[in-house]
Amino acid sequence: MKVKEIMIKEVISISPQTNAQEALDLLEKMQISGLPVIDKDGKLVGMFTEKDILRHILPGYVEKVGTFVYEEDTKAIKRKFNQLSTLQVGELMRREVVTTSEDTSLYEVARLMLTQKARRIPVLDKTGKVLGIIARCDILRALRKEITLADK
Repeated sequence: MKVKEIMIKEVISISPQTNAQEALDLLEKMQISGLPVIDKDGKLVGMFTEKDILRHILPGYVEKVGTFVYEEDTKAIKRKFNQLSTLQVGELMRREVVTTSEDTSLYEVARLMLTQKARRIPVLDKTGKVLGIIARCDILRALRKEITLADK
């Protein structure tokens, strides 16, 4: 099975100029954790995720200290959270994005997700335009279907 058979073709995306607070509101409304960021030519320029927002609002050392205890600074977090309304998605998004093509096999894209710790992978054509997106749940659904068909 190939990515083109199971990818979501109607991709909801945002632009780099989208207000970060509005983008967060969209994530919450849609109950998803990330969106592709696409420029005016339809090309992928990044991904905007909940993780990007957390990186912005939490102190810079949180990721480095891991399980160590640190003092919470709610005033600083509140200030950074409020800053979201003055920032654009392009200022917070991740620019290095794992991508795939529509002819990639289901198993290869699953391997990419696992090894690259990606929840969703944009599907691009040869020019970098977004054709679709594939998420872990799409792969699981396809694997279940493939197994069910094999049992018959």
